[in-house]
Amino acid sequence: MRQRFKVIVEKTEDGYVAYPLGLRGVVVSDGQTFEEALANIKRAIAFHIETFGLDALGELVATENIYLAEAEVAVDV
Repeated sequence: MRQRFKVIVEKTEDGYVAYPLGLRGVVVSDGQTFEEALANIKRAIAFHIETFGLDALGELVATENIYLAEAEVAVDV
């Protein structure tokens, strides 16, 4: 079985960080390039599903249900 996931890839000072939508639990990976981060997250997704089984699959997220928003919070340091 093959499953397609939406993946968020963020550029950081140190490279790229990637995480998928539609999985139960936390799956994050990184890479020096966009392509490396994407390749690494594919392996991380496969490992997550191998480890936790099909119960790790959440609901697939439709593109129209993905939002980018801001949240302002007080930070006391």
